[in-house]
Amino acid sequence: MSPSVMYRTVARAEAVTWTLLIIAMILKYGVKVGDWPVSVAGFIHGFVFLSYVVMSILVGMNQRWSKRLIVGAAATSIIPYLTIPFDKWLEKNGKLVGDWRTAASDHPGDRKWTDATMRWLVARPVLTAVLLFVAIVAVFSTMLFLGPPGGRS
Repeated sequence: MSPSVMYRTVARAEAVTWTLLIIAMILKYGVKVGDWPVSVAGFIHGFVFLSYVVMSILVGMNQRWSKRLIVGAAATSIIPYLTIPFDKWLEKNGKLVGDWRTAASDHPGDRKWTDATMRWLVARPVLTAVLLFVAIVAVFSTMLFLGPPGGRS
């Protein structure tokens, strides 16, 4: 799966989970069905949100985006549905063109340890998927332990 397809898939999943969360909040506060819809949708959205942030970093490093653009990509997940127009902007501006970089080139950035680590990771997609899944679960579990945004009611 190319960086473009992977990024687009996670960006759309992030938008879908925003929809689930908004529907859940309508059910909780408008229809008064209880907390369970927000608990379920919030859990799913939180996991996909973290996955999108990680994917923004990995794809951004692979595509040699600036640090500012990587942070901007990750930040688009905070505003509902912003990942979709941002993805279209990236595509329009050629920021998602190319395959995964698994070998060093003559580019000066390839001498950095961060690029060497990124190349090592993308050259081992199954191991990387497992490592990133474990890292996301660890962060997600820590966040669940700390409690929801705004505190517990």
